[in-house]
Amino acid sequence: MLGSRGIASLEKQNVRAPGKRLRLGDLAEKLGISTATVSLALRDSPLVAKETRQRVKDYATEVGYIYNRSAASLRTSQSDMIGVAVHDILNPYFAEVFRGLEEVLAEQNKTILICNHRDILKRQNQFIDTLLQHRVDGLILCPSVGTDPDRINQIAEQGVAITLVCRDLPGVQTPCVRGDDYRGSYMMTQHLIEQGHRHIAMIGGRRQSSSGRDRNNGWRAALRDAGIDPDKQLDIPELMTQKDGQAAVPQILAANPRPTAVACFNDLVALGVLTAVRRAGVEPGPELAITGYDDIEGVQNRTPSLTTVANGAEVIGREAAYIMLKQINGEPVPSGIKLIRPELRIRESAPPVGTRLSPVVEV
Repeated sequence: MLGSRGIASLEKQNVRAPGKRLRLGDLAEKLGISTATVSLALRDSPLVAKETRQRVKDYATEVGYIYNRSAASLRTSQSDMIGVAVHDILNPYFAEVFRGLEEVLAEQNKTILICNHRDILKRQNQFIDTLLQHRVDGLILCPSVGTDPDRINQIAEQGVAITLVCRDLPGVQTPCVRGDDYRGSYMMTQHLIEQGHRHIAMIGGRRQSSSGRDRNNGWRAALRDAGIDPDKQLDIPELMTQKDGQAAVPQILAANPRPTAVACFNDLVALGVLTAVRRAGVEPGPELAITGYDDIEGVQNRTPSLTTVANGAEVIGREAAYIMLKQINGEPVPSGIKLIRPELRIRESAPPVGTRLSPVVEV
């Protein structure tokens, strides 16, 4: 066991006794500068000369100093951390949203903490509570089904910056950035009608969410405008994943009349349908037109390549990040929804009935 002489000896050799954590003051004393200067340098503040910043960082690395962000946030009222919560982190669409977010936030030295709430409200609330306890600067949420708008408003009123993405939430007085799901779904359904289809199913989407509701409403409106009764079409809600799409195929093929086309809620559901119908002996494209939504990476390389809607994932991420930074900096940001314009990506999977645009695939 070390006595006082042993500890003093270790300190002279610039070696810490076990369990003694280095403090900002230790670095400042060794470097001959103020504690405030060390703190600013470790946060890469332009208020400190570049040479001094580098000297502080080099010495901190040399001695193994770990910056206490929690303590710093108490001093500066900022943690430089942004919480991001979505319902399906496995969906490549959200990877593209994250890419847009990170591009912008990283330039301002912000750290992103990610939660996959899976549309489980309790899980989302636990994540939010934990982040608030750690004094995050802001929250970027794709809100879970069942989210209470009053709670989001209360958090915002406490001075926490909040931006919603991909889904809006009626009654929330915060900014929201998402795709124009109604317009995109309308355009896609209209395209199928122009290809001669009259039996067009809608597969998937949580109708309690704005994206599920609006894509379903866009499909319905396009059918009605073409004189087709949407209530007489196959409409299967709640499906979100490839596995869900595969599981829906027996119901699609057993429907009477059987659809000649399916408008899927997202690309994952569409890919599941495409795989399962081929295994059932139905050729995707000529025998069943299939469309997706989101234009995730890789769908253009499938056979047939997937006709889908580009939903501006990276644009949504960047715009949400810009809005978040403005809020953190105290700039006025109006509440309300900013819609990103969707674009059709017409490929091989949704031709006119009986038409093949892609190579034949042997099952």
